[in-house]
Amino acid sequence: MPTVHLRLMRCMAGPDMTAAKIEKIQRLADHAGRVAIIAGNGLLPINVAEALATAGNSPFLVPLRGEADPILYKYEHQEISIVEFAKLVRSMKAAGVDRVVLAGGVTSRPHVSDLKLDWPTLRAVPYVLRALGQGDDALLRAFIGLLESFGFKVVGAHEVVPDLLSPSPAQILTRAVPDSRERHNLELAMESALRLGDLDVGQGAIAVGGRVVALEGAEGTDQMIERVRELRAARRIPRRGGVLVKMAKPQQDERADLPTIGISTVENAAKAGLSGIAVEAGRTFILGFGETIAAANDEGLFIETVSRERKDART
Repeated sequence: MPTVHLRLMRCMAGPDMTAAKIEKIQRLADHAGRVAIIAGNGLLPINVAEALATAGNSPFLVPLRGEADPILYKYEHQEISIVEFAKLVRSMKAAGVDRVVLAGGVTSRPHVSDLKLDWPTLRAVPYVLRALGQGDDALLRAFIGLLESFGFKVVGAHEVVPDLLSPSPAQILTRAVPDSRERHNLELAMESALRLGDLDVGQGAIAVGGRVVALEGAEGTDQMIERVRELRAARRIPRRGGVLVKMAKPQQDERADLPTIGISTVENAAKAGLSGIAVEAGRTFILGFGETIAAANDEGLFIETVSRERKDART
């Protein structure tokens, strides 16, 4: 890597960007081939693209139509719909891509009837059919296997932006701390999130007043939080308090769809009257880390990273 890029990375690095993490990104960027980012919604694809560009590896963007942020179109790119697999393969090979990062959320799932009958897509059909009746993680694993069958290596976003991962070991990141009541809510929501993950359904749960009141499904975290607001408005649960917990699924392929929170999560949690948020240590993205923690401090919410090993030891 040119010295100028290394210096720039060190200037941009946050407090958690250690020399080892910088070296890891260097090795990724120094590789002869290019890295493609298949970009869904949210801030993560932007963070990954910026990290690669700063490291001297001009990323090739594959924005998903109707999902990706328009700012990503400033990079060399090929926009595709979620079912245009042949265009995806052709464009990445033409751009000299040999590694792929999956980053960002996707609001819709592919449907077999939308697939176009060309050779790469026909190869995809068995993968899609096996996974469509299962959860999101199974579908992502199938997609990763399909990409690898065409010679691409799939790299986790956490390998490109390791400084965005939640701190480990477990710790409290904010001025506010959970009291005994909210600690109990945290434990309940954590257990439910892990059980939900076992079923490959979702990654999050919310407990209020000593019971689990919302589980994350296909609609995502924001709608789960909105459900709490609705329950409060209907006077079904206490007016204040409660904890949102997000955990990686036990079978999670860390190359795709690690749990994510950010400033919008904090804002929505505050509007819903929650007391805090807990995420799995070392396996959750905290986007806009400084701004997110500052927002939580302003709202009086706690943010804590937790370990599933601690939970397992008590069960």
